[in-house]
Amino acid sequence: MTGSDVGDDALAGAFEEQRGRLEAVAYRMLGSRTDAEDAVQEAWLRLMRQDAATIDNLSGWLTTVVGRVCIDMLRARAAHPEAPYGERLPDFVVTEDEGAPEDDAVLADSVAVALLVVLDSLGPAERLAFVLHDMFAVPFDEIGQILGRSTDASKMLASRARRKVQAAPRPSDERRRARAVVDAFLAAARAGDFEGLLRVLDPEVRWRGYSARGLVVRLGAAEVASRVQFAAGATATSRPVLVNGEPGILAVGQGGRPVAVMACTVVDGRIVEIVSTTDQDRLAAMDLPD
Repeated sequence: MTGSDVGDDALAGAFEEQRGRLEAVAYRMLGSRTDAEDAVQEAWLRLMRQDAATIDNLSGWLTTVVGRVCIDMLRARAAHPEAPYGERLPDFVVTEDEGAPEDDAVLADSVAVALLVVLDSLGPAERLAFVLHDMFAVPFDEIGQILGRSTDASKMLASRARRKVQAAPRPSDERRRARAVVDAFLAAARAGDFEGLLRVLDPEVRWRGYSARGLVVRLGAAEVASRVQFAAGATATSRPVLVNGEPGILAVGQGGRPVAVMACTVVDGRIVEIVSTTDQDRLAAMDLPD
């Protein structure tokens, strides 16, 4: 083995030690595990093109690169909202729906899913400043270097982001009401009750269904209710779960095999959006409750 090989092996080992933290940073920035992995992979590729001898602090260097890659990705999304990102199935964290809503909120926070909803309202620079400082204790002078701004400007960005995060409503009561709506939807679906479905669906509800064949979008309460009513006789057993900390549905087929996960967004007492997947590969990759 050559000296270069030894050096490459050592660098790869050092990078792998940082990978978990880097992916955590990128996930909180991007809200997508796939995109987070892409950002970290890009950092690895850039590291391979860099003279490692010029890097004094590998952890800081990698954080800087991942931060800049994430900002570029966020800006690209904002500039091209029609880009393929919008066609991807969002990451689902599925847990049992039991215990007090406050406990559920803690659980959602522990996987940083509920927070991602708030972070989506922040600009890329605000989001990076808040995530790196408040969640990963990166000093503001380093954040400033990543953003190309002064330390004081970085502090201001983080402070503004922090105020927005703190001002976000704590949805314990809202979650109870949303659970009741989703439960009513589930009961109407089981009974094939078309009118009951219409009562809990927003007239302009949007359903994005991901299968192994791709994405199907259904628009409007009548179309969604018709599809749900058509599937009412299926042999799968559906039960309430939490999807990303919010009320959702898990459908299980014969032998206990998961056949679908459905996430519901409730606004003003009606379901305005449904995102579901029946893709067995996606379902197999999820850590679903028994």
